[in-house]
Amino acid sequence: MTENDRDYIQSIERGFAVLLAFDASQPNPTLAELATATDLSRPAVRRILLTLQKLGYVAGRDGRWSLTPRVLSIGQHYSASHALTDAALPVLVEISEATRESASLGVLDGTEVVYAARVPVRRIMSINVSVGTRVPAYATSMGRALLAWAPAEVLEWVIENTEFDRLTPDTVCTPDGLRAALETVRRDGYALTSEELEQGLISLAAPVRDATGAVVGVTACSTSAGRSTPERFRAEVAPLLVEKTNALSAQLGYRGR
Repeated sequence: MTENDRDYIQSIERGFAVLLAFDASQPNPTLAELATATDLSRPAVRRILLTLQKLGYVAGRDGRWSLTPRVLSIGQHYSASHALTDAALPVLVEISEATRESASLGVLDGTEVVYAARVPVRRIMSINVSVGTRVPAYATSMGRALLAWAPAEVLEWVIENTEFDRLTPDTVCTPDGLRAALETVRRDGYALTSEELEQGLISLAAPVRDATGAVVGVTACSTSAGRSTPERFRAEVAPLLVEKTNALSAQLGYRGR
């Protein structure tokens, strides 16, 4: 056992596994269903649920369990401790109002992008997009804008740990294909994807930099193929998105180009 292994608290891992097992497909699972979803024993899941219940994060009734609103406070603590989210919201509103499309803030978490803030206009994706939604980095404009300027070791780790599934006929789903796409992103200064995450979705994303110049997030704007084309969306929205995102970077202390 290494020193890091000794510092690892498995009970916390199991507690989060149970919390994360609550989703749209199982909003009110039974203990048995949670045990199956987490691959934990029923006695272990029972102890975790009773602990979470005492802390106020879950509630049990008639053999079924549900999350309580207190779970939302975890996300609120993230927002409160990250100036990026607060600074981004007014910018997202400006982007959304100017384009009449949805605008989002994304951050990289492992091989995925997490929506950290969002100003929705209409539902354009079949998945339910809200704060906390996760999407694969390799197949999204947000992911590519994050990866294009990520440290080399981060990019290689993401590539090594990504399952390059073909989500649509247009998905770039090979490491070499992703690397080539990232070169285009660096050249343009923003990322554009069309019908790669799902058919009908067109999206642009631009990098947000902090005072050191590091990319700490991305803003994104999305539309549907029924409302625009990749060429038209690029021409009409990319300059605005880059302008607003650069202004956000300046608020965070970035003084580069």
